[in-house]
Amino acid sequence: MKKILFVEDTKLFAGIVINKIKEKLAFEVKWLQTYSDTVKELNNNIDDYFIAILDYNLPDSYHGEIVDFVLSKNIPSVIFTSNIDDNLQDKLWNKGVVDYILKEKKANIDYLLFIIERIYNNIKTKALVVEDSDIFREFIKDLLLIHKYQVFTTNNGEEALDIINKNNDIKLVIVDQYMSNMDGLQLTSKIREKHGKEKMAVIGLSAQGNKILSAKFIKNGANDFIIKPFLREEFYCRINQNITMIEYIEKIENASNIDYLTSLYNRRFFFNSGKILLANAKRKHNSIITAMIDIDHFKKINDRYGHITGDVVLKVLAKILTDRFRESDIICRFGGEEFCILATDINKDDCIKIFEGLRKYVEKKEMIIENNKISITISIGICTELLDNLDEMVKKADDLLYKAKNNGRNKIMIF
Repeated sequence: MKKILFVEDTKLFAGIVINKIKEKLAFEVKWLQTYSDTVKELNNNIDDYFIAILDYNLPDSYHGEIVDFVLSKNIPSVIFTSNIDDNLQDKLWNKGVVDYILKEKKANIDYLLFIIERIYNNIKTKALVVEDSDIFREFIKDLLLIHKYQVFTTNNGEEALDIINKNNDIKLVIVDQYMSNMDGLQLTSKIREKHGKEKMAVIGLSAQGNKILSAKFIKNGANDFIIKPFLREEFYCRINQNITMIEYIEKIENASNIDYLTSLYNRRFFFNSGKILLANAKRKHNSIITAMIDIDHFKKINDRYGHITGDVVLKVLAKILTDRFRESDIICRFGGEEFCILATDINKDDCIKIFEGLRKYVEKKEMIIENNKISITISIGICTELLDNLDEMVKKADDLLYKAKNNGRNKIMIF
């Protein structure tokens, strides 16, 4: 796991910050007290750290020399300081720091934790900048790179839509209003045809900002609007606020749709999305299969090795299912040791090969859990016919599953 570099010469303050980080975020922290120790550390272990927290005034770096050194190692840096004026504030932003935080308030430590988590999450977060000015486009790109976003850029709306289509997981789009062929308002409307505000944040930009243009952007689906030129501090605050809101919504959705143990979809998601998948299959005359999978004699595993080991077995099987099926298939933990799969465009012959291959793979796999060698088998019931509704298909697959169990287990029964 990536670590945090923390350079602070005051032991009491350092202890408070480190305890908060470990308690709230569970990151490992490397604590150093001097500039010279930091130089030695980073000359040997530069790749270990995803962020640095630096005291601006150290006994051997009283004028912030440590900031330049750590930034030269391409490590995003948050600066702690006891006081700050406008000159120092401008100096730090111009150096390319992530943020600065005053030591005087305990509440600021909570803000530090937010920034640490934000940077860690940004490493996997994609952003797109759509701006026809080469200079300003590169400026915004550099600001986002400081915060470790994966950044795409373009100077026109058509190419922006193409980039979004190829990178459906982009979470942030920054759009300038005045561009040739397609302006920012038009682009925002096009984006909203496929991507909701809760999935992708769109922030409008304009050097000719006014209340009317800001309102137009919001009405066309933008999450926010910024007038150029802007303060870097304002830019980051708005970006952080919008991305964090999207992540909160994702967490809420995951809590209602994802099984907490296996990270597969849960029963609720299976039926909500499965009904749509079935309707599309009927309309397009595509094949669709429903498979129920159950671990044989799972109770014996819990009784012999304990429920913690049983949970690991469930996680391992969930990973096997995820690896062996497509992203378009719905894989869910149906309940207990039962799993259900809904997959389209699989004919009966391929279906038998796929699930027989799965059955054999599970049978041969040996799990090492807490020094115990554990093997399992699975029984599978498969409905390959398009019945009237999803409930009927699940019931048919479930009936076949119990026939497989009654016929000796570790078998497939197919309808």
